[in-house]
Amino acid sequence: MEQFTAKEMLAEVEKAIYAICAGGQSYRIGSRQLTRADLSTLYKIKNDLAAQTAEGAPGLLDDCYVAVFDRR
Repeated sequence: MEQFTAKEMLAEVEKAIYAICAGGQSYRIGSRQLTRADLSTLYKIKNDLAAQTAEGAPGLLDDCYVAVFDRR
């Protein structure tokens, strides 16, 4: 079984999303029917892979702040 990097998987997911957007979710040719992956699932996978491949991007909680209120 071939191992893919996160960037390669991201490219494949983007191709799958494009195929659905350009050609539809499912189609039938004669008695055969093809249904592609769920678009919302592909977008979730894309977001996860994009986060993994982001270089120099902020982390998950880099833009969060904590306030401590101390009664004095």
